[in-house]
Amino acid sequence: MARVPDLLNDEDVITELDISHLVIEDDNPVDNFQSEVQQRLLVEPLYSAEALPPPFLAAANVGLFYKLKGDPVVPDVMLSLGVQRPDDFSQRRNRSYFVWEFGKVPEVCIEIVSKQEGDELKLSQKSRRKGKTLTRRDLYAQIGVRYYAVFDPLRQIQGEDEMDGALLRVWSIVASGYRELTSESGMTSVGESIELEALGLGLALWEGPFEDEVTRLWLRWCDRIGQVIPTGAEGQKTAQQQAEAAQQQAEIAQQQAETERQRAERLADRLRAMGVDPDAL
Repeated sequence: MARVPDLLNDEDVITELDISHLVIEDDNPVDNFQSEVQQRLLVEPLYSAEALPPPFLAAANVGLFYKLKGDPVVPDVMLSLGVQRPDDFSQRRNRSYFVWEFGKVPEVCIEIVSKQEGDELKLSQKSRRKGKTLTRRDLYAQIGVRYYAVFDPLRQIQGEDEMDGALLRVWSIVASGYRELTSESGMTSVGESIELEALGLGLALWEGPFEDEVTRLWLRWCDRIGQVIPTGAEGQKTAQQQAEAAQQQAEIAQQQAETERQRAERLADRLRAMGVDPDAL
């Protein structure tokens, strides 16, 4: 189960914590086109399709502050149930995900691999030189994030201790840390999906165009049976297609009714020509 870090259990914690020393925006662009578009594809449909009962918070590239001292972790995408973004973004405490403000850690953190040294599953030499000891998987497990997913669309981290041939791997929290939900080989093929039972949603590998005409591999939210959650544009297109189909059916029914009316009139004319009153039949 997701838990709140020990900071929240400290009797000395007061209601208004001083966070003036924390860097909540660094203004440095960090993502490439693939990651940026993928992040939006994992956030927008949850809101536009109303895929989850409110309140919930889905965000991309936002700092997750799990302790008062030290740097945050910045998931590519996170999802937290039962909370919502505050109204007033002018307040610093409302502009990032501070665990002590929301009272819980997110249920899901997703990392989209865009380089070989992202520490998703294995610490890079650069991070070791900086004194880091925890991979992102280790850190998310330590703070109690229920589900952790790594998506490697360009196969950047395919070592034996990393993705090892998989495009997607997903872990779930247990008492001892993380247990992998995906199979030993992970998810490797378009159309595969996995359910995140506590959410009532799943994650699926999907191939198709998004925002342009180029077909690419994407990670998407899906329902329990693997049907992808549509984006707002896809939902509108589907609704338009359904309306057009209904209109066509109505026109066909109208044409059939007119054909039957004309046939009935011709039959009535023949009966009259034979001296039979059709209204008397």
